[in-house]
Amino acid sequence: MAAKSSVNLVNLEAVSKSFGVKPLLNNVSLGINAGERIGVVGRNGGGKSTLMRVLAGLEAPDTGRVAKGATLAMGILNQADTAAPGASVRDVVLGQKEKHEWASSSDIREIFTGLFGGFDDHLLDRDFHSLSGGERRRVNLAKLLVADLDLLLLDEPTNHLDVEGVAWLAEHIKSRTNLAVMVITHDRWFLDEISEQIWEVVDGEIKTYEGGYSAYVLSKAERSRQMSVEDSKRNMLIRKELAWLRRGAPARTAKPKFRIEAANTLIANEPPPRNEAELLNFAQNRLGNTVYELHQADIYAGDKELLKDIYWNIGPGNRIGIVGVNGAGKTTLIRTLIGENKVSAGRLVTGVTVKPAYLSQHLEELDPKWRVLEAVEKIANRVQLGNGKELSASQLCERLGFSKDAQWTPVGDLSGGERRRLQLTRLLMDSPNVLILDEPTNDFDVETLTALEDLLDSFGGTMLVISHDRYFLERVCDTFVGLLGNKTMRDLPGGVEQYLELRRAKSSPVAAAKNTSGVSNAALQRDLKKEITKLDRQIEKAAVERSELMAAQSEFAMDYDKLGQISTALDANAARQAELEEQWLTATTALEELG
Repeated sequence: MAAKSSVNLVNLEAVSKSFGVKPLLNNVSLGINAGERIGVVGRNGGGKSTLMRVLAGLEAPDTGRVAKGATLAMGILNQADTAAPGASVRDVVLGQKEKHEWASSSDIREIFTGLFGGFDDHLLDRDFHSLSGGERRRVNLAKLLVADLDLLLLDEPTNHLDVEGVAWLAEHIKSRTNLAVMVITHDRWFLDEISEQIWEVVDGEIKTYEGGYSAYVLSKAERSRQMSVEDSKRNMLIRKELAWLRRGAPARTAKPKFRIEAANTLIANEPPPRNEAELLNFAQNRLGNTVYELHQADIYAGDKELLKDIYWNIGPGNRIGIVGVNGAGKTTLIRTLIGENKVSAGRLVTGVTVKPAYLSQHLEELDPKWRVLEAVEKIANRVQLGNGKELSASQLCERLGFSKDAQWTPVGDLSGGERRRLQLTRLLMDSPNVLILDEPTNDFDVETLTALEDLLDSFGGTMLVISHDRYFLERVCDTFVGLLGNKTMRDLPGGVEQYLELRRAKSSPVAAAKNTSGVSNAALQRDLKKEITKLDRQIEKAAVERSELMAAQSEFAMDYDKLGQISTALDANAARQAELEEQWLTATTALEELG
């Protein structure tokens, strides 16, 4: 790799920033040079976004100054996706560019393909404010990637991107060697891929580490060994994750630029993160030989067939990651296993001792007046993890990031990520022997994710996980299955990387049609046009429904129960819109290729 330029882009000089009595930045001095790639980690609420906003000039420091180059071109993707009223996707992404400027640009087409799956007038003409939250985020990201910038500041850019989208974004950023990037993300695989430095925001200070996330873990272990000031719990977590990194992902250790011999001594006699034999023995005692079996099952969502003739045997102690294209049926599949959705053909066999717990993507409604600990103790006072391991409700809360003081916080005062942690805590307190997690890492910071992974290491039952967080999947799961959007499911011995290779190699819908049918192009075009017209109507109907639900939110702002129903309906509407738009993009791409 070519050496980075020493040209300085922006500097913080003795900057401090507080909100209330809590100092988020305390006399911080650091800078970003041209072409540098910096990942930012730290607890939620610890000052990561504040640091980025101060660098961008969106927040003024209380003391100190921010110095920028006179000609610096900088863009920021933050967690507020905005645009002018009536703005189209074309207006937001391409601005005043003339059509001849962008229509022939392979770079722009590649960005649209990577983020949206295609490049067409229907997408460009859509009203920005009619888009779902995930679509708005991708549009604003496309706007920044299209622009000619020196410095790109990204706050959680991988939210709403699937595994393929995250892999594409990492490759795209790495290809832009002159672009400096600073990124806040809980996606540790993404951090490892693009970062050459890690900044950890902790107690108002910024601690710097060379390399990506793996180097950061190694370096923290080295500092802990030398200084001996980390408490025993944190030291144990770091050593455990370090052992996994060194054994499970050796390629990641190529980035560190410091001596790691001392860190290696930490793991010389470190056991694996999980004792597989011990956990399997516990699982068989609790579960018996049968957990779930699907026999020649057909699975539908409404009138849409998602999976056909599926055979799947899930055994005691299996830890399975489920990956697949949006709309392929991942969530519907697990809802079928727990009985919320019925198989249309074939049969489902469920073990008689199965006691599942399902963490869905929707936040369970809790009484806002309850305290955190009270909400957990309403399920149980103690939880058995197996093999003699037991935790009190308070201890489990601590393991998932609720300190002794935070356990007395009213539920109504919790953030979205904290509510999700509380939801997971309550599920675990019910002592399930099958744990089903659908996007469990949303809104979690890196430290909480590490604690969650450590807790799941000691879970002796069966676990099924759907997640776009590749690092989390590879960390907690032993085997993988993939849904490729063709109504089939297949084992993935090569894990997530094999899934991405299969997706890259997958032929286009048009090629498949040409290879397997004798239908003429004209007939295919007619069918595709009919399908696109039908999808257009369904997308418009879904947009109208979303507008009505948004209006209802304002109307029933003081009705807690009604608001919960509306929120659930909005989530379902967003998922439906995303599925329809993916089908629309597939059909229009196929029509273009035929034409």
